[in-house]
Amino acid sequence: MNVPDLEVSLGMTIYATRALGVGGRIRHFPEDFVVEEILADGSRATVKPVPVEVPKGWGRHLLCLLVKRNWDTLTAVERIAEELKVDRNHVRIAGIKDARALTAQHISVSMVTPEKVLNLKVRGLEVYPIRFEDETVSPGRLYGNHFHIAIRSIRYDPLVIEERINTVLKELKDLGGIPNYFGHQRFGTKRPITHLVGRQIVKGNLEEAALTFLSFPGPFEDSRAREARIYLGNTRDYRTAFKIFPEHLIYERIMLRHLLKHPRDYLGAFRRLPLKLRRLFVQAYQSYLYNMFLSERAKRGIPLNDVMIGDHALTLDDRGLPTRRVSKVSDSNLSHVRERIHKGEMVLGIPLIGLDVGVSGGIQGEIEREILSKEGVAPRDFDVECMPEVRARGEFRRALAPIINLEVSSISEDPVNPSRFKVELDFILLRGSYATVLLREIMKPQNVVEAGF
Repeated sequence: MNVPDLEVSLGMTIYATRALGVGGRIRHFPEDFVVEEILADGSRATVKPVPVEVPKGWGRHLLCLLVKRNWDTLTAVERIAEELKVDRNHVRIAGIKDARALTAQHISVSMVTPEKVLNLKVRGLEVYPIRFEDETVSPGRLYGNHFHIAIRSIRYDPLVIEERINTVLKELKDLGGIPNYFGHQRFGTKRPITHLVGRQIVKGNLEEAALTFLSFPGPFEDSRAREARIYLGNTRDYRTAFKIFPEHLIYERIMLRHLLKHPRDYLGAFRRLPLKLRRLFVQAYQSYLYNMFLSERAKRGIPLNDVMIGDHALTLDDRGLPTRRVSKVSDSNLSHVRERIHKGEMVLGIPLIGLDVGVSGGIQGEIEREILSKEGVAPRDFDVECMPEVRARGEFRRALAPIINLEVSSISEDPVNPSRFKVELDFILLRGSYATVLLREIMKPQNVVEAGF
C-alpha cells in the first residue's frame, strides 16, 4: 500500500497495518476534531466548561482553562499575553494542541488577577480562571489527551466501514499500539517546512534557514502567500515583500521587518521570533530523524514491540508514562528486558538525537548512522553554536504509542455529504502522541491535505 509523498517527506514511510482504510475527510468543522487535555493528577480540560467560583485572593500563578477554536497554540499564547499586558513568558502551557480544531487545555498565567482574565475578549479564545497554584503547568504535568474525531464523506456502507476499522484496530492491538511517529502538524501540512528550517539551523546555515522559512512556497497555501514567497525567493527584496506578505503570516512579517533594516542579520531576524518557535524548528528536525529511524527499522522487519542487543529500553511508571530510566540492551540483560516488556513495564525507545543522546548500538545503530550520514549531521551539531539558546540535548521516545479506551461511538449518514457516511471516534493518547498517526492507519488517505490532515 503506497504512502502519500507528503508523509514520506516527513519520515512516515510505512503503514503499520495492511488492512484497507475507510478514506473520508476530517476537520470539515473545528468541532469534528476535539482535543481535551488530561493532566497527571486527573484534571481534565473540557470544551464545555462547568462554571466554577472565581478564585479569591492573590497567588503567584493562576491556573486557567483555555478553550480555543481554530487557533495555533503559540499564537494564542502570544495574543493572551498581549491582551493581559504581561510578558509572553508569564503564560505557560503543558502542550501544543492542534490549530484546526476545537481544543481545551490548561495554562498558567503569572502576575494577573482572575478578574483581568475574565475580561479578556478575543474571538475564538475563551479563558476561565480555576485556582491559584505554587507552580506553573509544564509538559511534565501532562498525562495525555482525549480526542473526539468525526471522519466525514466516507463512501462505503456502514458494514464495510465497521469491518475495516475493526481489522485495523485488531492489527494495532496485536502490534501493541501505533508507531509513535511525530504527526503531520509537527511539521506543517499545507507547508511542511519546519524540519527543513531546523535542518539548516543545526548545520549553521542561517541564511538558508531564513530563506526556507520565508520564501519556500507551500503547495497548498493560498495564492497570495505563494506569490509573495516566490517573489521574495527570486528577488530578496525585503521591502516589497513586507508590503505584499499577507497580514496573517505574522512570524514571517516579524522577520521581514528586521531584515528591512538589517539585510544580512539572519540571526537577529530569527531572534525576533518567540524562543519556543525557534526551538520548535530544531525539535522538528529531531522529530524527522526519529520518524526516519522508526520507519527504517519497521521496513527491515525489526520489531517495534521487542528489543535487540544495542537497543534502548524505557522503564514505564504506574500510569504507563516513560520515566527517565533508560537501559541499553546487552547480552547480560536481554532476557530480563524482554520479560519486563512482556509485562508492560518497559518499552523500546528510539533516540531523538541531540547533544547528550547519540546513536543506538547493534542493528538499530547501523540504521541511525546511515540516516545521519545521508543527512550530513552528527549529534554534536545539535549544540547549535550559531544559536545556542536552541541547542537540543536529546532524549528517548517510545517506539509504540498505546491507544486507550478507543470507541467507535457512531456510524451514521453524513448530513454535510448526502449519500455518504460519518464515523465518530473517541480515544485517549498519552502525551506526545498524535491522533493523526492513528487516523492515517484507519483512513489510508491518498491525499492527506484534501483529507484534512
